[in-house]
Amino acid sequence: MMDDINVIEITHHAYAVMIVFLLGYTAIVVEQFIKFNKSATALLMAIACWTILFLEPAESVEKHLYIFTFQMFKVSQVLFFLIGALTIVEIINAHHGFSIITQKLVIPSKRLMLWTTGFVTFFLSSVLDNLTTTVVMISLIAKIVEAREERMILGGVIVIAANVGGAWTPIGDVATTLLWIYGQVSTLAIVRDLFLPSILGLVTSLLWFSVQFKGEFNTKEITIAKTEPGGTTVLILGMCSLIFVPIFKVMTDLPPFMGMMLGLGVMWIVTDLMHYKYRERDHLRVISILPKVDVSIILFYLGVLLGINALESAGLLKSLSESLSGYLRFPLAIPVLIGLVSSVIDNASLVAATIGMYDLKLYGMDSTFWQAIAYCTGTGGSILIVGSAAGVALMALEKVDFMWYTKKITVPALLTYFVGIGAYMLLSPLTRMLG
Repeated sequence: MMDDINVIEITHHAYAVMIVFLLGYTAIVVEQFIKFNKSATALLMAIACWTILFLEPAESVEKHLYIFTFQMFKVSQVLFFLIGALTIVEIINAHHGFSIITQKLVIPSKRLMLWTTGFVTFFLSSVLDNLTTTVVMISLIAKIVEAREERMILGGVIVIAANVGGAWTPIGDVATTLLWIYGQVSTLAIVRDLFLPSILGLVTSLLWFSVQFKGEFNTKEITIAKTEPGGTTVLILGMCSLIFVPIFKVMTDLPPFMGMMLGLGVMWIVTDLMHYKYRERDHLRVISILPKVDVSIILFYLGVLLGINALESAGLLKSLSESLSGYLRFPLAIPVLIGLVSSVIDNASLVAATIGMYDLKLYGMDSTFWQAIAYCTGTGGSILIVGSAAGVALMALEKVDFMWYTKKITVPALLTYFVGIGAYMLLSPLTRMLG
């Protein structure tokens, strides 16, 4: 896509953009220490990068605006998609729809709870985002399991399962969604080729943890919130709306955010019809739910994606891709390396940068390169607790520290990562031939 627009020639302005981006992203990574919100940092970083580019005297204002408009169009698709998805999830949450799931998962057997938790998280994350899935599942575990060490281990399992579960569908993880929206992967191919590697990776980690889990839990007295009126209907409609998004894309070829907005519009009308007669249900109507949507994460991705697009427009990402290709000859070495880096750096940012580095002429839609990027960046975030939104949620909800996670969860997370990518290398030729 970027071949249709000539990037700005690399100059000292481009290197200034790179320095500003690196400083800004470093501030984002160490957010917990400097206490500056990462969304604010990302916005300032993006504006500074584009300001420097626009000050490049060798290029006309018209060319700068043309490039910026093109990049903003790409970013807007992602933002509208996320706004729709987050709102749908918040509507379900307001109706306590997720409590329907938790009521079915009260299991005293430790091993059965381990495996059930892993698989429910895996499939739930393939439809919801991995952060929401993690929060829902950890909240369930907190209600059932009394021993803190066991809760933390199950929390680690949830992080691994949520991240690997989000890798094999176009709507399960922001990183895979980026690849889908920008045309690097298609719905049927990503599901066909990554489902088996993802589930094999999950089973590997569950087998690892099964050794530690024997007997039954000392369960608490469980109190689960009752659903609001229409909670079951809203849960089913919300899940169907999310699942229908890729189907709508295949049917119409419209951008994915259009399918997401279609689902949101339907849910908005249905919930209004359910509740408009009842004054006491005003809190269940979308107009009351919208203020609860996490706008800060939308602004974070706006800043990060625009900052990365500034690097792309400055020609820096293309230069980096040429350097990497010169050193890494093995075809899947780059995705594997990027996946390991995602244990520290946000995977959506890495995927956005990778899209800017390698165009579709080099690696076509549904190539092994892009599918490996989807799997590696999705699962690589589980290796360290700071590598994914799911891990950060576990840190916040269960007060899990970095060192405990590294000792207890990093090894099975690495096994999930390498077993999955190994299975993909072995099974990909077969699934492509059958497909």
